[in-house]
Amino acid sequence: MSEVVDEKSMAGGAQSDPIHAEKALSEIDHAADLDRNAKASQYKADAIEAENNEHNMGVFEAMKAYPMASFWAFVMSSCIIMESYDVFLIGNFVALPAFINEFGIVNPADGTMVIATKWQSALQVSGQLGALIGVFVAGPLTSRIGYRWATITGLMLLNAFIFVFYFASTLPVIFAAQILEGLPWGIFIANAPAYCSEIVPMRLRAPATQMLQMFWAIGSIIVGAVTYVYNDNPDASAYRIPIALQWMFPTPLAILIFCGPESPWWLVRKGRLEQAAHAVGRLGRRSRLNCQETVAMMRRVVDLEKSEKEPGFTELFKGTDAYRTAIVCGVYLAQNLTGNLIANQAVYFFRQAGVGTNLAFALGLITSALQMIFVMLSWILTTHFGRRSIYLWGSAFNTLLLVVLGIAASVGKSNASSLAQAALGLIISVMFTLGPAPASWVIIGETSAIRLRPLTTGIGRASYYIVEIPCIFLASYMLNPTSGNLGGKCGYVWGGTGLLCLITAYFYLPEMKNRSYREIDILFNRKVSARKWPETVVDINDDE
Repeated sequence: MSEVVDEKSMAGGAQSDPIHAEKALSEIDHAADLDRNAKASQYKADAIEAENNEHNMGVFEAMKAYPMASFWAFVMSSCIIMESYDVFLIGNFVALPAFINEFGIVNPADGTMVIATKWQSALQVSGQLGALIGVFVAGPLTSRIGYRWATITGLMLLNAFIFVFYFASTLPVIFAAQILEGLPWGIFIANAPAYCSEIVPMRLRAPATQMLQMFWAIGSIIVGAVTYVYNDNPDASAYRIPIALQWMFPTPLAILIFCGPESPWWLVRKGRLEQAAHAVGRLGRRSRLNCQETVAMMRRVVDLEKSEKEPGFTELFKGTDAYRTAIVCGVYLAQNLTGNLIANQAVYFFRQAGVGTNLAFALGLITSALQMIFVMLSWILTTHFGRRSIYLWGSAFNTLLLVVLGIAASVGKSNASSLAQAALGLIISVMFTLGPAPASWVIIGETSAIRLRPLTTGIGRASYYIVEIPCIFLASYMLNPTSGNLGGKCGYVWGGTGLLCLITAYFYLPEMKNRSYREIDILFNRKVSARKWPETVVDINDDE
């Protein structure tokens, strides 16, 4: 009873003494502030520790610490096989005798059968038209449901759309089928570089994102092998079987991706910190990692970029994000303007250079195999020499080779000239995958702000398709014997555009090798000149 009285008297005393009550509340607020400050201090200390650990890791140490991150990057990158397979498949179909006999017209110049220029161009841009729509869908979709579910959705849609392509019996239906297949391609190509760059530590960002170019080459190898085997078939099986083989990929990949982890960066952006820590644990060896510290490092970058608004496309063109978007778009554009179209139309290019059908398909297969080997060599070059250096030197060498190709085609028609053009076409296609192509994927994966990454990679790939579509029409016009009939002289055109891309990259492309995402954010916010990035120091304590 006395206790009750004491409590009441204390309560009454508190009520009757507002000064003491206010003091008590002030002490509670102060204690809460101290607790918050202590947590914030510990969180920043953990973030700094995790970032320092990544800086101190070598490549092999990073592979040992994050073995499963490399595996899941491998799985996500393999989705690119499907776009590559279909792009090269259509490119080979326009040189495939059975396809030409079924869908071609008579060339009035020599009486041979050819695919009409308008349809040759239309078929090769149809998939890109679909993908252009797909990349605009990919950004908002991935921002909402995550990389895994967005990619699985695309894979299941692709399974359905392959049916339309397989049973198509006219060129307009094939055109429509390719547009449908392009929709999920847009999701794959927008998500893959972003996901791969987010799940691996700093030292593995180059090889993880460059695997995309390797799988692009693998897709072309499979197409080259299949079309080479069926090249002599006189009936529809020569192109029906290669179409049906597309079903090899989507379902197994969907199962694997379902079993994989979501990007921990995406989970941190959504505030799901425990799930992010679990995802980090699945990507690396728990015995070698402190998952909470790694998540703290991610939180630090996400807080640095924090905004009241949901990520939107308009943000990509404001402030420093506009510069970052321009870099991603510029690198994507350059892929179409520095020799990539010769690589994508290698077999048809060889045929128009005067090489026989069987040799053209064999050279196409050799080109694809060499591309895969050279992509793997680029892992070493880009990791040790940097993205900017490899991109600039590779682009310069490719531009020179394109001009030499034009010269070889200008000396007159002869067997030696045809072989020289074929050889140069092969070298250009292969060297493109040693320098500018694989370095592009690393730059694309690293440049954008974390919160805007799905949208930036999507808009960047959209710019790729927007430029690629007219370039495909131009390339088809230049190579088709019923139109421009330029053959190797197209090297002059692509050499000129390649030089323009090289000059632009020299002034505006920064070197992001060995930079954490926090450092990249800060350097962009400080508006440091692209050529001064390597010499600029960012303190580990800086938050800007």
